[in-house]
Amino acid sequence: MAGETVITFTGNVVADPELRFTPSGAPVANFRVANTPRTFQRDTNEWKDGDPVFLSVSVWRQQAENVAESIKRGDRVIIVGRLTQRQYEKDGERRSSYEIQADEVAPSLRSATAAVTKNSQNGQQHRQQAGQQAYGAPQGDPWANGQSAAGQWGSAAQEPPF
Repeated sequence: MAGETVITFTGNVVADPELRFTPSGAPVANFRVANTPRTFQRDTNEWKDGDPVFLSVSVWRQQAENVAESIKRGDRVIIVGRLTQRQYEKDGERRSSYEIQADEVAPSLRSATAAVTKNSQNGQQHRQQAGQQAYGAPQGDPWANGQSAAGQWGSAAQEPPF
């Protein structure tokens, strides 16, 4: 990531994510997020809205499918990724647009709740049978099969052995 602009952006999803597949079959989800900054005006004792910021977001692979199933229009989200700029010409005028290539997308829990559901282990087991370690899945993970720490190490009061 050397030389890339890393950004954390919080905002509301403007439209439902659109899930597409590349010709090679890789899933990609695209959606837009908006954030309107607010400042408090002491002289009028009121909040004033600033200019809204709209950013496009793209998410790839399994995370794209997860986002398309989990996030919808109006949801407040937190996005961490790399900010990119695209130059284009419209009506003879040179313009720029900005996009986040998302590494992480999560619902904001400031004014909402979320129930997290892990993906099935079928994809992980298939990759392991092919002789590959599943990315991000440590061997012997007690949480992967729904087993609690108490079930793994005896009692909930006992510290795990690490």
